[in-house]
Amino acid sequence: MKPSARDWALVFPAQALLTVLLFVPSLYVFWLSLTRSTYGQSPVWVGLANYATVLSDPYFWTATLNTAIVVNAVVFGEFLLALAVAMLFAGWIPWRRVMIAVVLAPYAISEVVAVVIFKYMTEPYAGPVTLALKAIGLPTLDWAVEPSHGLAMVILLSIWHHLPFTFILLYTALLGIPRELYEAAQVDGAGAWRKFCYITVPLLVPAMLVALVFRYIFAFRIFSEVWLLTGGGPARTTEVLAVYLYRQAFRYSDFGAAAATGWLMLIASLLMGSWTIWQMYRRMFAHGQT
Repeated sequence: MKPSARDWALVFPAQALLTVLLFVPSLYVFWLSLTRSTYGQSPVWVGLANYATVLSDPYFWTATLNTAIVVNAVVFGEFLLALAVAMLFAGWIPWRRVMIAVVLAPYAISEVVAVVIFKYMTEPYAGPVTLALKAIGLPTLDWAVEPSHGLAMVILLSIWHHLPFTFILLYTALLGIPRELYEAAQVDGAGAWRKFCYITVPLLVPAMLVALVFRYIFAFRIFSEVWLLTGGGPARTTEVLAVYLYRQAFRYSDFGAAAATGWLMLIASLLMGSWTIWQMYRRMFAHGQT
């Protein structure tokens, strides 16, 4: 059935809002990426020179590698942990409402406060986590000096802070699976692992894909955790793409290079999430059109 004029009228305000807030600014940023622009000067057309400059900058590739490491570690680490916690809550757990509140609590904390908490807990000399690791003979996280430790801190912080989002998606999807399916599988002699593989996972795939897509989008633009925790240091070795873009725009006042970085980030994020988006479309929408 073709949409009527009334249908178009109902969706027009939302489409107009998206156009004004997203499409028009995106076109402006793309135009800006093709110019040399800075404070107090009119933009000068340079074509693809900004893209060539950014792609030849070794700091850009360091930031790209760090972003890929952080994004994939955060998305899949958070996904597996959230799935495990959701499975636990979907079964039997004492004080369920209290425990759900505990799991959701990090989402109520701002990123600035979360970074302050982690910096205090893992302070290299007197932090409680550092002292506990020293007491049991384990190496500590020297995130202010070691780049790998800094990235590890960013990953742990992001997983902890955003776990409630993925958890609530998977948990509500688990609650929507009919219990009769598990009872029938139990009658047929299926164990817990077979129930998980042949009932839980297939029915949970749409929610899994939605969670992965949204977390890819959110994680790829990670900025606050890195900037507030390490500032991209030491020597820009923990810099991610969002921090690189910020430096280009507000430290070096090169708005053209910053705009080019933004569009390269958009292309990279689309490539990273394209498979997941395609799978979500194929499973959730394609069958409805046949």
